[in-house]
Amino acid sequence: MRGASKMAMWGGVLLLAGCGPSAGPIDHSGPLADWRFYGGDGDASHYSPATQITPANVGALKPAWTYHIGMLDVPEGVSPTFEATPIVADGKMFVCSGLGKVAAVDPETGKELWANEHKADPTNAYLINCRGVTYYRDPAPQPASPECAARILVGSLDGRLRALDAETGKPCQSFGDKGVLDLTQGLGPVKPGDYAISSPPVVVDGKIILGGRVPDNMRTDVPAGVIRAFDVHSGKLAWAWNPLPPGVTDAADAPPGEPYVRATANSWAPLAADPARNLVFVPTGNAGPDHIGIDRGGRDYWSSSVVALDARTGAPRWRFQTVHHDVWDYDVPAQPLLFDLKRDGQSIPALAQATKQGHIFILNRETGEPLFGVEERPVPQEGALPGEKLSPTQPFPKDAALNVRRELTRDDMWGFTPWDKAKCRALFDSANWQGVFTPPSTRGTIFFPSFMGVNNWGGLAIDPVNQILVVNTTQVPAIVKMVPRKETDAMLARGERLLPSFGAPYGNTMNPMLSPFGAPCVKPPWGTLVAIDLKSAKKLWEVPLGSTRDLAPWPMWMDLGVPNMGGAIVTASGVVFIGATTDNFLRAFDIRTGRELWKGRLPAGGQATPVTYRLKKDGKQYVTIAAGGHKYLGTTIGDALVTFALDDK
Repeated sequence: MRGASKMAMWGGVLLLAGCGPSAGPIDHSGPLADWRFYGGDGDASHYSPATQITPANVGALKPAWTYHIGMLDVPEGVSPTFEATPIVADGKMFVCSGLGKVAAVDPETGKELWANEHKADPTNAYLINCRGVTYYRDPAPQPASPECAARILVGSLDGRLRALDAETGKPCQSFGDKGVLDLTQGLGPVKPGDYAISSPPVVVDGKIILGGRVPDNMRTDVPAGVIRAFDVHSGKLAWAWNPLPPGVTDAADAPPGEPYVRATANSWAPLAADPARNLVFVPTGNAGPDHIGIDRGGRDYWSSSVVALDARTGAPRWRFQTVHHDVWDYDVPAQPLLFDLKRDGQSIPALAQATKQGHIFILNRETGEPLFGVEERPVPQEGALPGEKLSPTQPFPKDAALNVRRELTRDDMWGFTPWDKAKCRALFDSANWQGVFTPPSTRGTIFFPSFMGVNNWGGLAIDPVNQILVVNTTQVPAIVKMVPRKETDAMLARGERLLPSFGAPYGNTMNPMLSPFGAPCVKPPWGTLVAIDLKSAKKLWEVPLGSTRDLAPWPMWMDLGVPNMGGAIVTASGVVFIGATTDNFLRAFDIRTGRELWKGRLPAGGQATPVTYRLKKDGKQYVTIAAGGHKYLGTTIGDALVTFALDDK
């Protein structure tokens, strides 16, 4: 459909959307849908076939129920977050809290069906979160654990993996030690806060496969970023893959008495799996310390990459590196999205990967080869730390639509008044900036994107039928300043805050570039929602996402587009749902035009990814999001799962 006919179709949609809720009863003719995986389905598409909620009637959404998982009692200075994506399977909704509580609730009423409490040790944790759980049902009865025909698998802040009966919430006794597997065992000496599981694992070929989060900006001797597979019934180790550079082996090079070489690139984001091809896709972080590569000894060979592993053995099949010798903390933060790319009448097994630097890479998931052009471009070298061997080039998408990062110049410095704009320009002039990938320095370097990234763990969503990719972006710069070891130690002794990187020649400070009024120094929008047509490799639209409400007093509520953390979902009817913003709203957009169709008020920040589902032929389609807030974004902290459905009237 082209030209006037397409515009006529879109115009009709807008006319219907602008007329408010549609007249007549709720439509029950559409498909049923659950949300069985963290990413919606096994492909992590963030897509639902549900069609009851449409661009024409989404304005009739009303609150349906709210469930409170419980506020977290955490040490001062730590951010308690409730950013879980619930899953819906077998007529139940399953959700986790940051300290380890797992609850099953009725998806249509919010009534708690069972809860399993686990109080994780928050010592040395800077962020207390659980982003989701994994549901697994045995394909055939297992006599060793008849009480756990279906189980919930969940990691914890203190490195435990639990298996719970999905029906009752009771631990699966035959798994690990009475339902609990201590993942810190087998890693060598582990200090409190050294190892955490915040993302849900994947299950392939009867194996639970997962990585873990390590504090790679705190010390040089953190635990290995090893990827491990465990038997889904017993918890016994099936295989392990430590991302070591060529020529290095655990057997020869690990510390005496330890199983793995330390400080290898970890994978804290969710993995993805293709069971038909027996592949697991691992988004890796950068080898530590984050901003110092002088003494890594090649440990970043697999870092900041998408790596495909054989699910049966853990052997690497291919890798695609998104950043070479990463000293910007541009680790791959999001779950790979799997889909079939339609091209020239063929269907190609593809993988889409969001990155912090704002580059979206589309790869053949069988080979790792780019399906859209990628080129190596020269990047800045001046001002690097002595002894640092930077990569002279970095990979960039050739198609402009797959680069969702804005460019930055001094003229982009912004303020509400000439006074605060001048302050921002002075801040810009105080640090190095030669463009993206300007190296860290002792003078201070502007990172744009910041360490928060253009995109983070919220990842991508896709309409696989119409081949439209949706991504939310944050466009806020920061300044990272490298501090020599002696000065770092002196600052720590005075009680000043910085990232110490013990064992490295430098620590560092990092601060977002904010005006004296607390607003980002760069001109808005500071956050956007983007749709990309993969058929043409063109951007369909980009709109500001969110307002200054809840961060600024009235009358300073402006729809400027704000920083955001969380992800989007897409429905078959053409509705995009997203929270994520620093104002407390869940929003709906038309995927064809980018027009905002509806927003629902939340009791706290919606720093999470919503889900949608419809379980009964005579039932409603629901939309649920965790409203838990995020201290580091400045949003309201809460503990609510909030659900919306169409008004009966």
